[in-house]
Amino acid sequence: MAQPDDMLDDEHYPAYTMGRAAEITGASPDFLRRLDEAKLIIPFRSAGGHRRYSRYQLRLAARAREMVDRGTALEAACRIIILEDQLDDALRHNQSYQQQRHADAA
Repeated sequence: MAQPDDMLDDEHYPAYTMGRAAEITGASPDFLRRLDEAKLIIPFRSAGGHRRYSRYQLRLAARAREMVDRGTALEAACRIIILEDQLDDALRHNQSYQQQRHADAA
């Protein structure tokens, strides 16, 4: 079983309540619910059904809030962030593949 300190170091651990998440991101709870509806972030649910957010999700929410504040439509902001996240993942996988290929050739 993971120790509490290990869980808090995990950027995907759902450590934040909706109120705290709204405070950290500077967004309203309604905005966070809209991000859930737009499928940008799907919060974890506690046993009581309360939304819980991870640090990773808070970063995405803060980015969406910044984009919306600058005039980007919510749906467009969510799509852009999703595509950026997918691109980052693809670049990491490609770099790993290239490193492994280089190591195999050596």
